[in-house]
Amino acid sequence: MNYPKFGRWLAALCLGTVGLRAAEFDVVVYGGTSAGVIAAVQAKAMGKSVVVVGPDKHLGGLTSGGLGWTDTGNKAVIGGLAREFYQRVWKHYDGEGAWRFQKKTEYGNKGQGTAAIDGAQRTMWIFEPSVAEKIFDDLVRERGIPVHRDEWLDRAKGVRKTGARIASITMLSGKTYTGKMFIDATYEGDLMAAAGVDYHVGREGKATYGEDWAGVQTGVLHHRHHFGVLKEKISPYVVPGDPKSGVLPRINPAHPGEYGAGDNKVQAYCYRMCLTNVPENRIPFAKPEGYDPKQYELLARIYAAGWTETFGKFDPIPNHKTDTNNHGPFSTDNIGMNYDYPEASYERRKQILKEHETYQKGWLYFITTDPRVPADVRAKMSAWGLPKDEFKDNGGWSHQIYVREARRMIGRYVMTENELLQKRPTPESVGMGSYTIDSHNVQRYITPEGYVQNEGDIGVPTKGPYEIAYGSLVPKRGQAENLLVPVCVSSSHIAFGSIRMEPVFMILGQSAATAAVLAIDGKMAVQDVPYAKLKERLLADGQILTMAGAIQAPAETQAGKKGE
Repeated sequence: MNYPKFGRWLAALCLGTVGLRAAEFDVVVYGGTSAGVIAAVQAKAMGKSVVVVGPDKHLGGLTSGGLGWTDTGNKAVIGGLAREFYQRVWKHYDGEGAWRFQKKTEYGNKGQGTAAIDGAQRTMWIFEPSVAEKIFDDLVRERGIPVHRDEWLDRAKGVRKTGARIASITMLSGKTYTGKMFIDATYEGDLMAAAGVDYHVGREGKATYGEDWAGVQTGVLHHRHHFGVLKEKISPYVVPGDPKSGVLPRINPAHPGEYGAGDNKVQAYCYRMCLTNVPENRIPFAKPEGYDPKQYELLARIYAAGWTETFGKFDPIPNHKTDTNNHGPFSTDNIGMNYDYPEASYERRKQILKEHETYQKGWLYFITTDPRVPADVRAKMSAWGLPKDEFKDNGGWSHQIYVREARRMIGRYVMTENELLQKRPTPESVGMGSYTIDSHNVQRYITPEGYVQNEGDIGVPTKGPYEIAYGSLVPKRGQAENLLVPVCVSSSHIAFGSIRMEPVFMILGQSAATAAVLAIDGKMAVQDVPYAKLKERLLADGQILTMAGAIQAPAETQAGKKGE
């Protein structure tokens, strides 16, 4: 029912006082991300009643929110329902009707160092946001899975537990959902946290899990997202070289921390912008409310130092659109402005999201209009705009920010760089990852020499695909016996830098749902699901658990362009 504000409050009161019947399901999936949709599809395929409920108005999370240039690593280890998703993408673009602003032959085989359209496997890994969302909508519609959108968990008192089991969850609207099993598929881990499960926010120190790449990474300059790529050093001060003049915006004047030490900071977020240069489909960049050109003084100095790579991550997706990602020392990543997001209230998160949107739209407006930007760059950027046919209910702007990292569960087993780099074996594989260990910048600081520098961006290749442990999906014994967490998995900051890819979230969503159903059938805690039985069902459903089971396909290397 759609209640006005007072009516919604009254309904919530009634639910609590007279015990109106809650919605009952075998499996309750909280969060409509790619992992959430795939988990629901798997639970339904195994004969259970399931609902997807969460704050999302659109299904698919970041996969349908602008990340159409899929970073995958070795595609041979992507199986099961995740691979079905990318097969459906191929099927969509196999038809000429999908190519509204571009000929199929013109697009050709653009990709990430490999063919984007793989005829042999009938998969395609690059797509428009609206196409991804339609596929997710089709997946739940075809199976009759109910989706309850714009429903926000009451994080303070909405999780009711009986012992170590979650009995029900209640939304701010007053709606209550009871379930035998619950899956937290959110990027933030809100259900996990509200259920009293252990988790961590920020970077562990090197000593925590014995990781070489853990903690603060001052002096480590991977990729090209730092000031070391410029021909000259950049002063962080309002008057160059004069500390008394004050520090420029978006630079942290505090000490960055000792190398290898842990902190409570998380890597930068951004919106993966879908842009187009098709005139009839283009919304020109406008000055955002609250625009302040002083926020981009660093960018002006970067251009003055000869920066020429503005368009380095305008990756092409079909119909003359892009998946535009961060690239360079001062780009779409809003470094240092998200530290409180993981634990923040809904209202505070809304403020953070708005600030990120204003920052990025201001970045675009600055580049197209400010005379300190080279004329050729201004002209080229002015040819781009937001697409009229994407995110139609949000003015062409994505509905999903890239939450690269928020809470991470501390579960039965913690994935670390040691498993990813194959320094030690991984027990009880429920899927595989293969992308480079990739963290974006965490902070922008002042070096001891008095110059500006970024910190936290690293890229460390794994030694081929690696296994992901079942124990990383489940809480410690005694904390929550009927909860699985396929997104905010139990892992270190470093390990999560690779695990956090969207195809992996889909893989883990399927595996989590499979375990949930086995736990229901066996009347047991998720910590007690027999791995032999779980493995048997995962393999039967096409999941890839080891390289020996990898899909036979031409050898593929990791993406030529990093920066996921």
